[in-house]
Amino acid sequence: MRKLFYLNRSRRFMNIKGILKLVLVTLSTFIYSCGDSVKEDLIPIQDFFDRPDHTNFKISPDGKWVAYLGLEDHCKNIFILNLSNPDSSKQLTYQNSLNVQYYFWATNDSIVFSNAQSYQDSLRLFTVDIHSEQINPLFETSKHTIKWLSPARAFNGYLFAQMNRRDSTVIDLYKIPLKGGQPILVDENSNHFNDWFVSSDGKVRIALSSDSVQDKLWYREDENKRFKEVLETDFASLIYPLGPVKDINNSIYALSNRGRDKVALVRLNLESGQETILSKNDEVDMNADGYSFARQEVLFSTAFDKRKATTIYNKELKNIYLQISSKFEGNSVDIIEVDSSFNTILFRTYTDTNPGGIYYYHKGIIKELTPLNPSLRDKKLSHMEEIAFDSRDGKRIKGYLTYPLKKQDKYPVVVLVHDGPNRRDVWGFNSEVQFLANRGYAVFQVNFRGSVGLGKEFYVAGFKQWGGEIQNDINDGVAWLIHKGIADKDRVAIMGTGFGGYSALYAACFNPTMYKCAISSSGYINLFTYFKEFPPYYNSYKQLYYRIIGNPQKEYELFKAISPLFHADKVRMPVLMFQGGKDRYNTMTDVNQFVQKLRSNNVELTYIYKEDEGRRFRKDENIIEFYQNIEAFLKEQMK
Repeated sequence: MRKLFYLNRSRRFMNIKGILKLVLVTLSTFIYSCGDSVKEDLIPIQDFFDRPDHTNFKISPDGKWVAYLGLEDHCKNIFILNLSNPDSSKQLTYQNSLNVQYYFWATNDSIVFSNAQSYQDSLRLFTVDIHSEQINPLFETSKHTIKWLSPARAFNGYLFAQMNRRDSTVIDLYKIPLKGGQPILVDENSNHFNDWFVSSDGKVRIALSSDSVQDKLWYREDENKRFKEVLETDFASLIYPLGPVKDINNSIYALSNRGRDKVALVRLNLESGQETILSKNDEVDMNADGYSFARQEVLFSTAFDKRKATTIYNKELKNIYLQISSKFEGNSVDIIEVDSSFNTILFRTYTDTNPGGIYYYHKGIIKELTPLNPSLRDKKLSHMEEIAFDSRDGKRIKGYLTYPLKKQDKYPVVVLVHDGPNRRDVWGFNSEVQFLANRGYAVFQVNFRGSVGLGKEFYVAGFKQWGGEIQNDINDGVAWLIHKGIADKDRVAIMGTGFGGYSALYAACFNPTMYKCAISSSGYINLFTYFKEFPPYYNSYKQLYYRIIGNPQKEYELFKAISPLFHADKVRMPVLMFQGGKDRYNTMTDVNQFVQKLRSNNVELTYIYKEDEGRRFRKDENIIEFYQNIEAFLKEQMK
């Protein structure tokens, strides 16, 4: 058997990745050692986007092992680290043509893993025994989709999962024998259930349903009884179960914003529907962190306020957390995972200028598992500052501004629009932001209305505003920067991926005087197409997306008005476009038509297509090329 050297950080001599990096470093050094605009602190592109060879760390239920994905034969494979005896650490899988895409601990002694590459790929699942290293198929390869119930672990020899096995358009509840065999139907979905939740005794007592207009929480005392409706919420309200309360069958911990604007941590009575608030933040929503299923206890909670704030409730864990934090003064310390006895804790450290690393605490000892980007650890990088301004209708908008290190009277600005739009930007280390700041640009990130985590009212305010108030929020932020004397009004670029790419293309069509150029990566081009790509088992969510974006059948003129494809003739500014062939939200017919229209109108267009990439580029060489093009494009356009 091949032995695993304990997380050896040295890479194999002159492997392919090393050769690529060496060539790129040499090339970058050559390029930037010539010319009058040389900056000694210019960092090579690949240093910003160098990814660790070891990822996706998970603690075994008994806290004795840490599993992770590592590279072997150019593929991601599963390795396990013995915390008490590192010499017993070893490699479990030997994939040489397909990556292990994900895995989880099913028991103390077995791991379930998949090498299926996407939701469109065949479902391929296996188990591996960590002692014998025997690998067996979990069940026969199929074309169905699967979603594991949380927590993903075995109960009495079975795993619970949601699958569209009976009907491709309907998700049902199944249990799957861990030793192998066909999935067994547990609940046929007759109530539009989107999620089921398993109790500590392996019984499924709780379910959520949604028709995108109303969400309902259901409860039953036992599996031989029918589900009864506990409560109902509208489309803007949230009730999300975290797990059972110890020794109380009819109560759970949950996240909820029923009757208030912000999501709070609550204890919910499943018979009366009554809530008791345990923790809340008046400025932002609480996150779904900190619940321990093994202990049936909320150990801690977090919220993204100015920074990520962590509150520890368990006294024993709090003492350990303070011990850990004292070793990383000035860093944010995020708990990733905790075993039930607190013997082992996985955590991440970082600041806005330091990518940090992944560590473990085991019985009083702290060791690093992997640095997240060692190339940048000793580099001088830019701080991320929180900002706030008022949009034109008076709504308070928050975001972040990262200045380049070299001070200027007015800065060239890259507006970096987040994807979603139902996501948000947060404080912390961001490789893309640091890359742009290192190239001399102030980076402006806006949490426009419709972004999540900032309350119900703010989220709903973005509905049907993809081409309206959301874009106004972004533009008003730019106007604020100009008014404050921060931005050079003649050197503002807009850039993003997915929805961010859509915003960049929208700006190219409709805001020719505000932006000098636009950069779009898989930006939505035709919103009619967006709805055509919904998988059939997501049909229950369509009504919600009709509220968020609009109904393409009933609001044809709206969709036409806000889809860049139909306004390509308005584009005059230079555009840099990236497109992945596996991005399911854009058809190549739409993309090619849009590109052809720009070229016919003599728009200065750089178009880069990668057939085997999705919405975001994943291959190392494509990522480097991606940012090389961005660097060259901005350097030319923002002179």
